[in-house]
Amino acid sequence: MAGKEEGRTVGIDLGTTYSCVAAWQHNRVEIIANDQGNRTTPSYVAFTDDDERLMGDAAKNQVASAPTNTVYDAKRLIGRRFNDPMVESDMKLWPFKVIPHPTDSKPMIVVSYKGEEKQFSAEEISSMLLSKMKDIAEAYLRSPVKNAVVTVPAYFNDSQRQATRDAGTIASLNVVRIINEPTAAAIAYGLDNGGNVAKNVLVFDLGGGTFDVSVATIEADIIEVKAIAGDTHLGGQDFDSRMVDHFVKEFERKNGKDISMNPRAIRRVRSACERAKRILSSTSQTNIEIESLFEGIDLFSNISRAKFNELNMDLFKKCIELVEKCLSDAKVEKSSVEEVVLVGGSSRIPKVQELLKELFDGKEASKSINPDEVVAYGAAVVAAKLSGEGNGNVQKLIIFDVNPLSLGLRIYGDVMSVFIPRNTPIPTRMVNIHPTTGDNQTSCRFAVFEGERSKTTVNNLLGEFVLRGIPAAPRGVAKVKVCFDIDVNGILNVSAEHEGTGLRNEITIANYKGRLSRKEIEKMIRDGKKYKLEDEEFREKVDARTALEDYAYNMRDAMRCEARIGADDKVEIEKAFEAATEWIKSNKLARVDAFKEKMEELKRIYNHIQAKMLLHSMEQVD
Repeated sequence: MAGKEEGRTVGIDLGTTYSCVAAWQHNRVEIIANDQGNRTTPSYVAFTDDDERLMGDAAKNQVASAPTNTVYDAKRLIGRRFNDPMVESDMKLWPFKVIPHPTDSKPMIVVSYKGEEKQFSAEEISSMLLSKMKDIAEAYLRSPVKNAVVTVPAYFNDSQRQATRDAGTIASLNVVRIINEPTAAAIAYGLDNGGNVAKNVLVFDLGGGTFDVSVATIEADIIEVKAIAGDTHLGGQDFDSRMVDHFVKEFERKNGKDISMNPRAIRRVRSACERAKRILSSTSQTNIEIESLFEGIDLFSNISRAKFNELNMDLFKKCIELVEKCLSDAKVEKSSVEEVVLVGGSSRIPKVQELLKELFDGKEASKSINPDEVVAYGAAVVAAKLSGEGNGNVQKLIIFDVNPLSLGLRIYGDVMSVFIPRNTPIPTRMVNIHPTTGDNQTSCRFAVFEGERSKTTVNNLLGEFVLRGIPAAPRGVAKVKVCFDIDVNGILNVSAEHEGTGLRNEITIANYKGRLSRKEIEKMIRDGKKYKLEDEEFREKVDARTALEDYAYNMRDAMRCEARIGADDKVEIEKAFEAATEWIKSNKLARVDAFKEKMEELKRIYNHIQAKMLLHSMEQVD
């Protein structure tokens, strides 16, 4: 349990396109607004020509002008390998460069920063966003934030969960719990709507980059997740991409120009399509107007809601198929679902709501909670429970979650032996006895997989380890006890112990190929602190430069309005002003001390002239 003396504990929804932070304050959960007054923050990190690192709104605002140096969608990369088909597909849509790590298959994001090429992992970019959310919370709470409950898509695999935890560590956050996004939404809903009669709730979570659906039973203070389904690569970004493809083809058809390889043009089209998608949730048609998109040619067009639906219908239907799969896994009839709760910005799309309504025989989805904030709200409830800050209702809350994918070992060549089936309540522990398969066998190799296929080669390899030193014996005599243990965060530990000798080995699925090592994490923590220090130094320079510039203009304007000033003094002030402003233009990245020295120089000139005017006035009185 995270005590108050260790710093506050917050809930963070680390989203693909937007992130949100919340905390228990004034005996309730409060969604915390950022420095722009917005309750959600764009999941963007940018690096500018002025050697500045921007995050959130400021980063997103420069995406059109510096597309190759503005990073987003890090959540679509986290915990994946470079040769993942999803990564290869996404790379075609991103204006920034992604390359494989030289020693493993981890994707690395390439940007230009401080005059040189820098490479960042998805964990590092995500850690920068978590640091931003931490700063937002600390500014509001006026207290250090040390701990966080961080949400992930329910269908995130073990690699992606562990990578998210690593991102928190790099951001100097103690991730006390990782919870599934639809579970967090169910917690937020259940806190205010849990009655004494059990009711089935379906949480439909369609965000910017991921889709999750879960069925939960809510009764009084108990929230029990029955089943989850989803796709970690389906969301609002994919709907935008369909529109982008549509307008790229239209532009080529009308103008004979292919803009698909121009990052700046594509980014401008994507921004326009994202706006259009939002507008189409409330109107039947909207215009797309981009001046001088490519080689001076404008893109002036329009799109109807019907056309948007046509472009994305297969994706919408895939969402509904996953809802049906989740209901089937939970063994819950659709007629038994009392409430459908919408989560995520893309759940606002009218056609999605219409298809859901059809599936549930006319039942309207609940819109009583804000779909953009509900996940962070639920995370903050769990944070308050773990830290002991919450009220009686929070402390009484009991949450039963499930694991998203089946877990098992490779046996007899390529067969998947399932230890823990998907949708098993967690935390959980499962033990099986495995006899040796050969005479005089002295070692056993255990390869751990997750997935739903019977062949391990098409499932996801999590890690492997070897138990050595088994006493030689005929086939099947020596027996090894294998234990799969999943904690409350959904992170797996697998151990193997030889019965008789107690010989034991184990693996916590935390550092397999493509995953960060402890040494790498420690280096990234040091780098993160260095970048934060550089950000603070840059802000100090900007503040000092702005202060000098303001003083120069104020001094000049004050003297221009001064009737008592002599002609020579007026010339001196103008010369000092011009010299100062020219110096500022040529020395934008000068040391803070240099700006302060220039300020003192201007003050001496100004004070000298003021003193001369005062003396002149006194002489006139005499």
